[in-house]
Amino acid sequence: MQESWTLTLPSSEKPTSEELKKVLRENQKDLGIFLSYYFRKEGAHTEKVDLASDINFQDEISGDFELEFDLIHYNACLAIHDQKRESMKITFEIEGVNMNLKGPYWPEREMDEI
Repeated sequence: MQESWTLTLPSSEKPTSEELKKVLRENQKDLGIFLSYYFRKEGAHTEKVDLASDINFQDEISGDFELEFDLIHYNACLAIHDQKRESMKITFEIEGVNMNLKGPYWPEREMDEI
């Protein structure tokens, strides 16, 4: 499983690191949804997403950064409410006014044979 998400940039010009940081701050809720896809099988979701590292450009239109977030497991029936701080490395590629984010690849286990 590898999740992806697209954010809109304010202009089609090559953005600076500070402009990308601003876009990430403005889209914290969307980033929380994006990261929650990785933990949905555990019954968890993510909140309070923040940039945890500098934005590293590999070239003019791509690079990576690390996001830090609260991972929350909640189930009222089982009296579970667990919260911890986690982080995840995200890669990005800029295409015009879109910033395409891609999370890490997590292989999924196939069904066992009987």
